Amino acid sequence: MSSLVQVSAVPRLEHRGRVTQLRVALSEWTKLRSVRSTRYSLIAAVLFTIGLATLACAVVSHHYPSMNPRDKADFHPLEVNLVGVQLAQLAIGILGILVITAEYSTGMIRASMTAVPKRLPVLWGKALIYGLVTAALMIPAVLIAFFIGQSILSTHHINATFADPGVARALLGAALYLTVVGLFGLGLGAIVRNTAGGIAAFVAIMFVLPPLMNVLPASWNNAASPYLPLAAGEAIMSVTPGNHLSPWVGLALFGGYAAAALAVGAVVLVRRDT
Repeated sequence: MSSLVQVSAVPRLEHRGRVTQLRVALSEWTKLRSVRSTRYSLIAAVLFTIGLATLACAVVSHHYPSMNPRDKADFHPLEVNLVGVQLAQLAIGILGILVITAEYSTGMIRASMTAVPKRLPVLWGKALIYGLVTAALMIPAVLIAFFIGQSILSTHHINATFADPGVARALLGAALYLTVVGLFGLGLGAIVRNTAGGIAAFVAIMFVLPPLMNVLPASWNNAASPYLPLAAGEAIMSVTPGNHLSPWVGLALFGGYAAAALAVGAVVLVRRDT
């Protein structure tokens, strides 16, 4: 006795067009905004930037009358106003790492690379979207922090204005610095492909390496420290003389570090199995 098995043909999927960098970027935008860690990290970065600046300016305003003349002479209102950036960069950098390592931990990276066999458009899409999102949020956050902080300092007439020398550059530079921090973290995440390893590498390079330079002779430390990623990037926010590169040169060097991390990550992405 024989049976006849009918096999129905699987319908062909409708052709939706070829894979383009724009479509890959849009898919990365969908992935970025659909993950809760993105919202938490970006909200934390905004709150750090504004909240810590407000708190620091309030504390300085309260203690300013009792400060000694030397401290008053060395005081610049913009330095205390940008204190929140120091903590916001941690949230931005770690999120940059998670943007790519989270896909490796969940296995979603296989689906991404199946959809985009050339692989590199995925990395470029992540960098483009994350960079734009970070800049779009941090520019207004830095400006809000500035106006709130300076309004607090104005009670003792020690505030700065947007038109003062170097202020506009430092404020815009702070937002650009945070954007580059995020891209640097993304590059490190693409290299190590592991969240814990990426965070460890980021913290070591940005926050552990600079203090370790103090074990070197003073002349070597003074010569080398301005070229480290942290010092080079933060030069864009400097409004006082010191042992640092010129503002735009420092930011350009830090951007070079981020570009190098992304380039190495691109090589790793192409050569290794997902």
